[in-house]
Amino acid sequence: MASTSIAPPQLVINSRMLYSSWIPADPAAAAALLPQGLKPAANRAIYMNQYVVDSADQTSAFGAYSLTYLGLDLADHKAPDGVTPGRFFTHYFNSAEGMRHYARERGVPATEGHTTLELRGQELVATTHAGGKPLIRTTARVGNTVGSVARGQLMYVTKVGNKLMAGNYPYVGEIAAPFELLSLEFLAPEHPVYALRPASPLQRVEGWCWYAPRDSFAYPGGEYELKP
Repeated sequence: MASTSIAPPQLVINSRMLYSSWIPADPAAAAALLPQGLKPAANRAIYMNQYVVDSADQTSAFGAYSLTYLGLDLADHKAPDGVTPGRFFTHYFNSAEGMRHYARERGVPATEGHTTLELRGQELVATTHAGGKPLIRTTARVGNTVGSVARGQLMYVTKVGNKLMAGNYPYVGEIAAPFELLSLEFLAPEHPVYALRPASPLQRVEGWCWYAPRDSFAYPGGEYELKP
């Protein structure tokens, strides 16, 4: 696909999104995934977003897709609110070829994969698949009311050539209440993503574990080089 086929920025509305954050079982193995010039946050937190865009009508040009991406919270770099840590992508499993191309051009380590979110009553199960097998399964208990609306900007970091690049991603999400993250299972010890598996017992990072049945956001077109 030609690099000009999808032009930045891109808008996505009303995705179904499960966001999780935890302390890893092996902080050193997780930190080893960072490029030179970046350090993990003091609490060594890992973040993950598992979401589904059900219809092409919800995107500017991406079309329908599913995605799981995850990585490390960073020290010394913050989102525009000055509080939320910047975050580095280590893994990015996307079901849409065009979007993978778009992401790779911006330094995102995009590979093929697909994600399902299955809600049965109050039990939500998100499963990430790649290479024909399940890699990650997240289980949560969610309510059917909107407890709050989260809005702001996240800052994600990628590596393009020898440069570290950052972009601000605005979002507005309707957060389901109540919510409880029950379990996080990394199912493929042979896969590199296993380095980010959670400690046992699970140590959640409160405030960054939630489900939004409707979350809207933009992929930026104004990335900038990250300075030390």
